Amino acid sequence: QGQLVESGGGSVQAGGSLRLSCAASGRTFSNYAMGWFRQAPEKEREFVAFITWSGGSTYYADAVKGRFAISRDNAKNTVYLQMNSLKPEDMAVYYCAAATIPTINPRAYAYWGQGTPVTVSS
Repeated sequence: QGQLVESGGGSVQAGGSLRLSCAASGRTFSNYAMGWFRQAPEKEREFVAFITWSGGSTYYADAVKGRFAISRDNAKNTVYLQMNSLKPEDMAVYYCAAATIPTINPRAYAYWGQGTPVTVSS
């Protein structure tokens, strides 16, 4: 069975940056699309970004477009989310996930990490 483990979360002031990592183990995810989602307290889990298996295509939620960048290194079985110009509304637990197709629908993702918290203070 595959496992995804996120890291890199933490506390940052508004305008700051963080880089999240998602390390895969137990199987290769190089032929999977990878996505990042987030969930703030008392809110639904929402899509943030996805990247195709090759890394050739990416897609972002409007709320993060131009500030966040998703990338992957298949040799390292790792996906990244570079987050710049962070805002208080970006504060949430961030999850990475793997799916056989690139999609914004969280129900299509079969593998999930446990999440890493991001706190943004104003």
